[in-house]
Amino acid sequence: MKAPASAPAQGSVAEPQEPRWLTDDEQRVWRSFMEGVTLLDDHLDRQLQRDAGMPHVYYGLLVKLAEAPRRRLRMTELAMLAKITRSRLSHAVARLEKNGWVHREDCPDDKRGQFAVLTDEGLQVLRQTAPGHVEAVRQAVFDRLSPEQQKSLGEIMRIVAEGLQPTEAGADLPWLR
Repeated sequence: MKAPASAPAQGSVAEPQEPRWLTDDEQRVWRSFMEGVTLLDDHLDRQLQRDAGMPHVYYGLLVKLAEAPRRRLRMTELAMLAKITRSRLSHAVARLEKNGWVHREDCPDDKRGQFAVLTDEGLQVLRQTAPGHVEAVRQAVFDRLSPEQQKSLGEIMRIVAEGLQPTEAGADLPWLR
């Protein structure tokens, strides 16, 4: 994201406008952020694969279902909450069904709609897995940050997430794909 060594001179009328290249400081922040996100995702994924035989995204789906009324959500709502495509959700739920942790139910008032429902077995797996996962999150993130840094991180990520979820019609969001 830095300017290429042979970047054209600015101000040329016939040339397209120069990209807003990242400054050296912005480049350091961006790369640190990407390295941290990549390593954190890998760390949590490995912990969950080792302890429960599931990837991090599946654990997140089980958590969302456990928190929902009657442990059930419409598939479209679950995709939105998980911030994933409907296709990825469908594949994930099929795997969770195969494990006996989730089952689908048809929506009585919408012939095309379905609910994902957390089974008793899925809830038990979640209860067994949660302590190790929380400890992995705590060690990887919260134990390394001061309370002020934790608050700042939460505020920053909320701003970034809100900016990436436009509310206007036709927005290109994963759960709409």
